[in-house]
Amino acid sequence: MLRQLCAVLLLGASLCGIANAEQKEQVGQFDIHYMALPSTFLTPEVAKTYGIERSSYTGLVNIAVLDTAEAGSPAVPVEISGIANNLIDARVELKFQEIREGSAIYYIAELPVRNDEEINFQIAIKSGSKLNTTLKFKQKFYVD
Repeated sequence: MLRQLCAVLLLGASLCGIANAEQKEQVGQFDIHYMALPSTFLTPEVAKTYGIERSSYTGLVNIAVLDTAEAGSPAVPVEISGIANNLIDARVELKFQEIREGSAIYYIAELPVRNDEEINFQIAIKSGSKLNTTLKFKQKFYVD
């Protein structure tokens, strides 16, 4: 089911025309992959499986961390927390859900969005003593 979730997220991002839908930041030996998109890109079945609200007014942020120093660049578990805020500084604490299937590890959080709203994300990511960083990015959301 996770593969289906990831496939839907990546396919939706590529089809929806969102610039930089899936992005990556390298921090030391780690690649941090991230994307933010409307929850309506999930199928109803996938949303139900993971307890995600599928709505035009719900956005998703998806984070995965890979260790490039290890053979095959495996996913690594991390401590993750974050804040999302809009241009008038209305803040939402992101509550990440860890999803594991086999060797894949993803972190997904939901947030309320409005049409034509730009959201600033600040996400703290830590993995032992090897990774301690804050990921910052912006994403504009549109309501269908």
